[in-house]
Amino acid sequence: MSNKKHHERTRAQESSNAIERLYITMRHLFNRGFYKPMGISGETLRSSLLLLRPEIYGSIGDEKAELEGLLYVIDRLPIGIEECMFINLTSDEGYGDSHFEPIIPPKRRRNCYRIDDEQMNIEITRGRSEIYDILTHLTFLFVESHKISTRVLINDEGDTTRDWIKLENAVLSKKKFTQEEREVAITHTANILGRTFKEITDVYSAFSTASQPERLLHIVYWLGKLAIEELVGNNKRTITFSPVLRERIGHHIHGEIWSNTIKETLHKNNLLERPIHIISANMHSVMNTLFTPNALKTIVAKKDIFEVYESLSHKENESLRNKISKEALQKGMFYIKDTSGANIDVQIFDTSKIDNSKLDIKACETVLKEKKPVIIVMDYAFGEQAYETIDELLKPYKPKGKEKVHMNVESLSIMGKAGILEGGKGDIMIPSAHIFEGTADNYPFDNELKREDLEGKGVNVYDGSMITVLGTSLQNKDILKFFYNSTWNVIGLEMEGAHYQKAIQAASKVRGSISPDVKVRYAYYASDNPLETGATLASGGLGASGVRPTYLITRTILEQILN
Repeated sequence: MSNKKHHERTRAQESSNAIERLYITMRHLFNRGFYKPMGISGETLRSSLLLLRPEIYGSIGDEKAELEGLLYVIDRLPIGIEECMFINLTSDEGYGDSHFEPIIPPKRRRNCYRIDDEQMNIEITRGRSEIYDILTHLTFLFVESHKISTRVLINDEGDTTRDWIKLENAVLSKKKFTQEEREVAITHTANILGRTFKEITDVYSAFSTASQPERLLHIVYWLGKLAIEELVGNNKRTITFSPVLRERIGHHIHGEIWSNTIKETLHKNNLLERPIHIISANMHSVMNTLFTPNALKTIVAKKDIFEVYESLSHKENESLRNKISKEALQKGMFYIKDTSGANIDVQIFDTSKIDNSKLDIKACETVLKEKKPVIIVMDYAFGEQAYETIDELLKPYKPKGKEKVHMNVESLSIMGKAGILEGGKGDIMIPSAHIFEGTADNYPFDNELKREDLEGKGVNVYDGSMITVLGTSLQNKDILKFFYNSTWNVIGLEMEGAHYQKAIQAASKVRGSISPDVKVRYAYYASDNPLETGATLASGGLGASGVRPTYLITRTILEQILN
């Protein structure tokens, strides 16, 4: 008897193989300069995505259309992309100074330009992760569009079903719909998508915009129309990468300009020699924590501070937010609106100008008055861009005609959103290591933030290692279960951790740009639990459940810096 084990490939192994294939293929297509998503060149991307069947894209592998996944993708791509035959990924090539109006997707900060009826240009300034992100979303879109065309085409000549003809008439009529007409159109659309009337009605308003109330019909029609033209007229959609983009990618062009602007601002305001603390977070929580107690005294006296933070997150309270930023700008905050293309705004806080008696967090008077730390808050980076920005920021600065200055960086704190594998939306994760997906590369570190710092404050806290994934839209339950149940002890997944840590380690341990004893803090709050059905990112945002964990982490980081 042979004692060799019979190895069957598990779904997790197949999936991780599919992710690897997706990456290699995307890099190959990028080097090649163009490809046709529904042609031979796009075949590997499509088959890998269908094999992987990521949670976020729901029923991509079924015959029926996937609605939540479609909404998730449409929110991250420019309005009108479904009408375009040609999609061109470019670098920052000067379109900002042209007559073209920038189109910014609601859920991703990137400039896109509609060149004509057929072409959309998407500007890539945040590195390779952004290309992967866009290509996966587009592949999903094209797979869905072909589901529509196979359902509505009757024969090879291009004859279509009655439902399709009715939808076409409705979309091209361009008139304002009555409720009755809308419901008739939804009925035909439901047939085309293989969904129920109720399912379409439930998501209808989520797709609508003020200028396009019937946007879902419009998207379905154009996706189907271009797919039909591909099948009947062999008129294939094409994705191209501009020569300048291919030449520039990976050279830290935007990161270098971005970091120099920050160092110039520090130098101009005599802050370069002070102890520096860098925080990667959003643009409101640090400012609100430091200045709300004084700027909104009357409201804070009556309400719990976390309720005040929550009301600040509501759209209608712009006047309150303005009060806080006005106070901050008077008390030592500098705001740097990004113009480098990195899409990362920055705030600098000179803490020597902060009045300790007006804070509601613990702060040591001696630290504020004698050490005078400077806090740099940078908006979130995207994937690989985290390496580029921190790598450039930690390099020494050379003012004109003077000696090189090594910045005195005392700590780096990273707060972000992540998917959680145990627990649910709004819980907090404290990592002890970052593992890079698809490799055994791992970055253990001493986290200054500990579980006990955040426990017992109304939010569940988990600690363990985190996995840095290549893209949020490339995970499925089988891979996640493998991470969760294996000895890697993974508690969650995010996109930047390993990239940040790689840059910090290089600067502190190898290149000697900053002190080898620099302190690091990482904490994430859960945006979703991809292991739970209906709890993926595609099922909607965090809403108010994200406020408490965000501010708990922010307050803890600030207390550690100011004591």
